[in-house]
Amino acid sequence: MALTYQQLLVAVPAIIQAGNVPNIVGEAGIGKSALVKDVAQHLKASLFTTVVSLVEKGDLAIPVPPLTSDSFVQTQHYGRLADVQYGYSETLVSIIKQAEKHPGQPIIWFLDEFNRGTQAVQSELMNLVLQRQVNALRLPDEVKIVIAENPDSSMEEFADSNYAVAAGDAAIRDRTVRLVMRSSVDDWLQWAGVQDHGHDRVHRLVRQYIQENPDALAPEEHGDDLYPTPRSWERVSRNLTELQKLNPRQQNALMADVFSGDLGTTVGVAFAQFVKEHGQQLSVDDLANGNHRDRFEQADEMGRLTALKQWIQQDDHQGWSIAEHAANFLAAAQQLSPDGQYSLAEAIGESKQPILEQLSQRLGDDPQAANLYHWLARVATQSDKGSD
Repeated sequence: MALTYQQLLVAVPAIIQAGNVPNIVGEAGIGKSALVKDVAQHLKASLFTTVVSLVEKGDLAIPVPPLTSDSFVQTQHYGRLADVQYGYSETLVSIIKQAEKHPGQPIIWFLDEFNRGTQAVQSELMNLVLQRQVNALRLPDEVKIVIAENPDSSMEEFADSNYAVAAGDAAIRDRTVRLVMRSSVDDWLQWAGVQDHGHDRVHRLVRQYIQENPDALAPEEHGDDLYPTPRSWERVSRNLTELQKLNPRQQNALMADVFSGDLGTTVGVAFAQFVKEHGQQLSVDDLANGNHRDRFEQADEMGRLTALKQWIQQDDHQGWSIAEHAANFLAAAQQLSPDGQYSLAEAIGESKQPILEQLSQRLGDDPQAANLYHWLARVATQSDKGSD
């Protein structure tokens, strides 16, 4: 039994609201951290993350020796005792400050790679998970704990797993709700296409490749070295964005090696070839937002005209309204030859989209729309004169 990303977006908040601790189990790179980030946004919660595999025993709370005479307790029969206090980690201090500053606002403390920590660290964290307590400090009610683990061969669903994990304590298994996460191409594509700071989370070419090659998202059969995961595809997306800022010769020389460094040689080389075949195509999204102008300038006349006519066909789709992006449309259209400009104006006149009507409605208060409208009128007039 396993749940997809979208199903877990519903299940995890429900478990948290029930007062229980979700334990998300999944392969490395499948998207557990991204899931918890989205859950925190859904719950309007502050998110704090501790990677347990990097924690040493004593990192959360370190004993502090007595600092004043008040820190000693004089007993009648057992001598003088030091009342040892604790110095807490920066993460824990930040959590407490956040809870005091914003009472009632939920906080998620995400303990990632829980079963990759040492047995000593896991034991130290048991009170945190089971009793919501770190030594003498009790966690505020606002704090909700979520843990994530890599597969363990002792788990029913992962008998063949060979991750280097420390077997979890039975008490942890008994007091948390195990949620096995599985990859879903449809869910990942839905997540990847979401706008984040004005841009898609994942490059359109990566999404297109996965759509055409769904088995490449997270292959079930793979070696122990580099292989594709949802997380590695996200890294590839960021690398691709930067590579496309280079000239084509540099791109072609670097892509296969760069992509193979995340995906392994077989998939990395295949994706590099895919980008070479598809990457020079201009997208409507790029044109509408004024991106990759250099690529548009380097394209031949037919490539430029095809891209602009595609924009006409998809006008007012996904924020690509020509009236809304009149300046970018005009700047691109003016790079066409006179014949190409007329062909474009003719396509707008014959389009089923009410582009001219939308532009005319903006003449009085939108200078960019007015410029495009009058330019189209001049192109049509000059062509008519040329045909007389």
